[in-house]
Amino acid sequence: MADMCVSNSHEVEEKYNVSNRGSKQWVRLNVGGTYFLTTKTTLSRDPNSFLYRLCQEDSELISDKDEMGAFLIDRDPTYFSPVLNYLRHGKLVINKDLAEEGVLEEAEFYNITDLIRLVKDRICLRDNRPLKDSKKHVYRVLQCHEDELTQMVSTMSDGWKFEQLINIGSQYNYGNEDQSEFLCVVSREYGTTLNSKETEPTDRAKVLQQKGSRM
Repeated sequence: MADMCVSNSHEVEEKYNVSNRGSKQWVRLNVGGTYFLTTKTTLSRDPNSFLYRLCQEDSELISDKDEMGAFLIDRDPTYFSPVLNYLRHGKLVINKDLAEEGVLEEAEFYNITDLIRLVKDRICLRDNRPLKDSKKHVYRVLQCHEDELTQMVSTMSDGWKFEQLINIGSQYNYGNEDQSEFLCVVSREYGTTLNSKETEPTDRAKVLQQKGSRM
């Protein structure tokens, strides 16, 4: 009977030790009021980082804990998520509503070398990527009478797009038969099919542009 009691005592103690060892592997962080639960293995991905030193038992860092036993870190929790996820799986994933500069700021604060390099590369790639709206366009200004507008628009060649219509009045004085004149501004995306002559407006077009801008 005594042997059975000793055996049960050792069994309970062993279960406690296993459970205790397992609990020590988990770390609770309170980042700016938001809780994160992760492991020491995750936080130890970069041995030179702040987070690695934070979770070491003999750490020289002085960090307060809250009533839940979580380490208190006064940083933005929104930008901490990409940092923690990188430590978990080694990939940089940034939501569309987050700025790369914000993630870089956190990576530098926690001193995670590889993550700093990845975010800087992402920013460089972003800044050097051509914008969709940065395509060059060629503009033309066409002068026409009121009764010619419909025909001009319907016969506009492929690639040209109507931009603006400017009423410049009438240059003639023929009584009730006066017809207004218009400047029709059209554009086309610059491409290899356009020759160099088409990229510059003609002298007449320049005059019409100046005239239209004074109306």
